[in-house]
Amino acid sequence: MKNIILSDTLREWTNFLPLSYTRPLAEIRIGICTIYEKWRHYFPDAQISYLTQDYLQEKFPINIQPQNLVINAAVLPDQGLVKSIISLDPGEGLRQGDLFIAGNYKADTIDGIDFRTALESASNFSATEFQGNLTVLGYTWDIFLNNAGQIRSDFEIITRGRPSQPLDDPFSKIYGQDNLFMEEGASIRAAVIDADSGPVYLGKGARIQEGAVVRGPFAMGEGSSVSMGAKIRGDSSIGPHCKIGGEIANSVMFGYSNKAHDGYLGNSVIGTWCNLGADTNVSNLKNNYANVKVYNYLKNGFVDTGLQFCGLLMGDHSKCGINTMFNTGTMVGVSCNLFGSGYPRSFIPAFSWGGASGMVTYRMEKAIDTMEKVMMRRNIPLDEIERRVLENIFELTSPYRN
Repeated sequence: MKNIILSDTLREWTNFLPLSYTRPLAEIRIGICTIYEKWRHYFPDAQISYLTQDYLQEKFPINIQPQNLVINAAVLPDQGLVKSIISLDPGEGLRQGDLFIAGNYKADTIDGIDFRTALESASNFSATEFQGNLTVLGYTWDIFLNNAGQIRSDFEIITRGRPSQPLDDPFSKIYGQDNLFMEEGASIRAAVIDADSGPVYLGKGARIQEGAVVRGPFAMGEGSSVSMGAKIRGDSSIGPHCKIGGEIANSVMFGYSNKAHDGYLGNSVIGTWCNLGADTNVSNLKNNYANVKVYNYLKNGFVDTGLQFCGLLMGDHSKCGINTMFNTGTMVGVSCNLFGSGYPRSFIPAFSWGGASGMVTYRMEKAIDTMEKVMMRRNIPLDEIERRVLENIFELTSPYRN
């Protein structure tokens, strides 16, 4: 049995803040699956674990065996890449230019090297050059940029050789029936589904309600729902147990988050346990059509994304009130509570409370109290491990609030 370690690099992990404050890169959702789940499809019998930041390691433990395949978690798998990784002999690595992709290493090698730093330079390893095409995530906005392609590739793998649950609603109109896949218990009622433009995947118990219009590529996880009259413009992924409504385009929601009401969300990434209040609207295009700039933790300042379209990047456990307006390229940290009129600033540190008129620190005990209430609505307790993760994030982010 192969032992696989999906390893963060310090650079990429920092580039994916605030989403990576609460998870290793392998737990990022893009397409239908998380990165971890994608590798699991190719290695169904392997043991797969994580190498990440110290304070996350308790929640996402590492499993080191005598021989280990260590894989850069920012690299997304495909058949050609997996074939090259499997062929690595002990002591061999794989790279493309300066990017380390994977290596086959003994336990004592892993114990002696901090891969979060070492993986950033292929010169530290005896590695051969990979000649194929790679999909590599470098920044938070790469999630929505690559999402449509990942829906297509995940759809092909997940549905191969499996029959879809039949659609028994005579009042729904489906274009491209062969590109629609419904897991057990999924339902569609009086909706219009355009799967000609890309596959549409509905997880177990997922629901599309009356009057919704959905264009593929689109994926929705177990237990999630699309509200009545919603307009889903495609290239979007919704994780498990989410509620979405209004208008959504080219956005990814990780799981257990809600945007249940009217309002626009485009070119955005939303973490877990978030809630966007009724009529929340996100700008994803500047009035002068200039490139969008987004705050970057590695640079400790705003960087040019090179994109004309970029909306909201929101960390876990953050909430906003009704009629909230977000400017292009707004980054919201973990556990923020936003409300009031006007546009809040474009970089909001974790554990912030307020809005356009000003921010104060969202005190830890109050934030935890809210988290516990929200999570228990889904019968999921906030355990001590999760609490310690959040306490670490509170301390790590205190300089930004000051």
